[in-house]
Amino acid sequence: MKEEFVNLGVNKNVDTKRFELTVDGYTAFIDYAEEGQIIKLIHTESPEELAGRGVATALIEKSLMYIEENNYQLFPLCPLVYAYIKRHPEWKRVVSTDFPAYDKL
Repeated sequence: MKEEFVNLGVNKNVDTKRFELTVDGYTAFIDYAEEGQIIKLIHTESPEELAGRGVATALIEKSLMYIEENNYQLFPLCPLVYAYIKRHPEWKRVVSTDFPAYDKL
């Protein structure tokens, strides 16, 4: 994660069901669904104004940290999150073994 994002907090917005990261007044988000101790990350979106700065990657990393720190298990349904975990297999530790594509990560 880029140094400029380290001290920014991720917000789990329960009203909109989004993990949010605000940078320079713009908010990137990941839509999620929560079922018990399972969090399904569904869709990641970053405003055009933040493109190419690594904000989406920072948001994914911070969301994964939140999931781990709060003892959730993950279903990475968002293709971007899934690809991130494939590139960083150490994060497979938060993926539920019930996730259908678990063995492909």
